[in-house]
Amino acid sequence: MKEQAKLQQNLSLQHIVFLGLAWMTPMIYFSIYGIAYEAAGGMLTQAYLLAFIAIMFTAYSYSMMARAHSTSGSAYSYVKKAIHPYLGFLVGWALLLDYLFSPIIACLTFGIYMHAQFPAIPAYMWMIGLNLLMTAVNIKGASFSANLSKLFVLLQMCFIALFCILLIRNFSMHTTALEPLLQTQIPITKILTGASIICFSFLGFDSITTMTEETKNAHKNIPRAIGIIIGVACVLYVTPSYLTQLSLPNAIAFVNLDSAGLEIVQKVGGAALGSVFIIVLLFAIFTQGISSVSSVSRLMYVMGRESILPSRCFAYVHPKLKTPIVNILIVGMVSLLALVISLDAAVKFVNFGALTAFFFVNLAVIGHYYIKLRQRSTVQTIKFLIIPGIGAVIILCLFTLLSKDALLMGFGWLLFGILYHAYRTQGSTLRSMIIRSKLRLDKSKSAL
Repeated sequence: MKEQAKLQQNLSLQHIVFLGLAWMTPMIYFSIYGIAYEAAGGMLTQAYLLAFIAIMFTAYSYSMMARAHSTSGSAYSYVKKAIHPYLGFLVGWALLLDYLFSPIIACLTFGIYMHAQFPAIPAYMWMIGLNLLMTAVNIKGASFSANLSKLFVLLQMCFIALFCILLIRNFSMHTTALEPLLQTQIPITKILTGASIICFSFLGFDSITTMTEETKNAHKNIPRAIGIIIGVACVLYVTPSYLTQLSLPNAIAFVNLDSAGLEIVQKVGGAALGSVFIIVLLFAIFTQGISSVSSVSRLMYVMGRESILPSRCFAYVHPKLKTPIVNILIVGMVSLLALVISLDAAVKFVNFGALTAFFFVNLAVIGHYYIKLRQRSTVQTIKFLIIPGIGAVIILCLFTLLSKDALLMGFGWLLFGILYHAYRTQGSTLRSMIIRSKLRLDKSKSAL
């Protein structure tokens, strides 16, 4: 019998760091600028710092589970092995929601921006074109995707650095270096509201855990990469927000909150910088889409390999390209939903799936290390009970801030998953009973 092809270990630490940053998209700082600025009362520096602290607990939990399990299943595998297989399935099903809708968001956003720049070409043409390109790049291979992501992530970093340099040139002489951090006229509750929105800027560090089986020395490099990604993202977000508060200390009135990022760029660097901003943002959307397709296709591969999804289809790896090509094509077809779904609905699906996975990965650390391995010394209690426990509480608080629509759509998807699992389980049980009955019948015939 011909041996099934497997994923190839060809990703270095640098590769997965840039894939994670591509999924996170540093330019998201500008994409949500207006919404975050209004929610935090202009105190973006404090809000980003609070969001960084909040998300660090969950990033720590992902690092701990990546050390324990070198599998590409991410939260699905962690919860399955640390707590219970059925709960692992539900978390994996919720995570599919996050990862499947991320490429859709990339296609939608790309189509919206490109149609705004070139009104003569319909938005759906740009969406279909980007979808085809993302599919082709991912079929080519993970290392190719990582190298392309590296190029465009560096481009985003260069733009943010240029923006910061221009901000320094515009410093107000009436502010001191610590003033952005010491302002107290805005209540802490408002800053926390801004931080709850900003937390979603850090989504994506978890995506690299779906690439574990393609990563060299994964049990060390995946945790390292998670720390690097979160640290780099913090610098890329906090630095421009801090410098903006120094340069523009007074409240800013935006014409349109959705395009506030472009407005602040033009305010700092004029129309020329605004044109560059649009170009870089489009490249950022492209690389985020590539990384999203990579992540979801690997999660589907693991779920197929374990027969949660039909293995003949989802566990297939192309013998030459070493990529789950069928999964990539399926994701490409699902991404065509961008033609009929709204951006708001897609974002709600992503938020529900991500927060569900985050919550249970924190619990998985407690289940694996503190309960199963009984690592309960004073230091171990802090590492494997208190820190992940705090992470779970923070994520639960963020979960309560989701809109009713997001909760309804998310729990509707979970209900569909429960029905699907019941169908698969009952089908397997029925097939097993038929096989056992046939074997008993054959034995009876042989005895006669």
